[in-house]
Amino acid sequence: MTTYTALPTRYDTMSYRRCGKSGLLLPLISLGLWHNFGHIDDFNTGKQLLHTAFDNGITHFDLANNYGPPPGSAEENFGKIFKQSFLTFRDELIISSKAGWGMWPGPYGDYGSRKYLIASLDQSLKRMGLDYVDIFYHHRPDPSTPLEESMGALHHIVQQGKALYVGISSYNAEDTLKASKILKDLGTPCLIHQPRYSMMDRWVEDGLLDVLEKEGIGSIPFSPLEQGILTNKYLKGIPENSRASKSSGFLQKDQVTPEVIDKVQKLHSLAKTRGQSLAQMAVSWLLKDERITSVLVGVSSNEQLLDNLGALTNLNFTSSELQEINTVLQ
Repeated sequence: MTTYTALPTRYDTMSYRRCGKSGLLLPLISLGLWHNFGHIDDFNTGKQLLHTAFDNGITHFDLANNYGPPPGSAEENFGKIFKQSFLTFRDELIISSKAGWGMWPGPYGDYGSRKYLIASLDQSLKRMGLDYVDIFYHHRPDPSTPLEESMGALHHIVQQGKALYVGISSYNAEDTLKASKILKDLGTPCLIHQPRYSMMDRWVEDGLLDVLEKEGIGSIPFSPLEQGILTNKYLKGIPENSRASKSSGFLQKDQVTPEVIDKVQKLHSLAKTRGQSLAQMAVSWLLKDERITSVLVGVSSNEQLLDNLGALTNLNFTSSELQEINTVLQ
């Protein structure tokens, strides 16, 4: 087994942004382990992706209890890679995990009860071989559990030393404000919110970003490339073996309509005038807003990861470029 030696220049090109009003800085691009790190995936490819990420200043690795497939396997594989490659770099890393989706049978393995959240984190820590995570999220709202209970569990987890910070994911503006108030009153402020957000999915602009700014909460969007739609992959339609062709995960074949392809082609043309790939422009478009702390990318190859990192060379948009993007997407 080859010993991993991190590049001494790893912090030279990455920029870091303060997470809300906290003292924590996150890299502008973070690596998500939602896909491509499960037991069905190639272990060595996953390890190489993590090495390349860290060598380029990506210090934040984002997981969840159910990432795989099968559920739990991404954390297990990350734990093995961490032990082999990153043990001596623990204090240079931000490692996050989440709970909120179905994880084990019976009434205690889903949603947002105190029982589930605390038990799930205990399981995650064992899978990853960690004493604590840096950030622990409630992965989705639970309409059947009092918000005070879910947020109280997050506070308790910090008090136990099992997480340094806590966050929430996919909460709307109203519930985010309520959750933030509860956590502030408990003495464990909400550090960060993880919403689905891209040029094509802009629900967070209807109040949520304003709440995050007011409350001093950071934001880290996931699915910035709309499951691959905002890349060069669908410029000529739906290719074989793509996610859309298989209707796998969150991307269904009927979502990639001729109208969507036309929009993607126009956005691709604009990206070329900016000297960027479409994926790079999609990431840059999110980071133009200072309320976005970091963008969470999921990749299956070093080539994709390096392409995403290229977004950081051009984060500025002219007013005419922004207007053109809005016109295309209306």
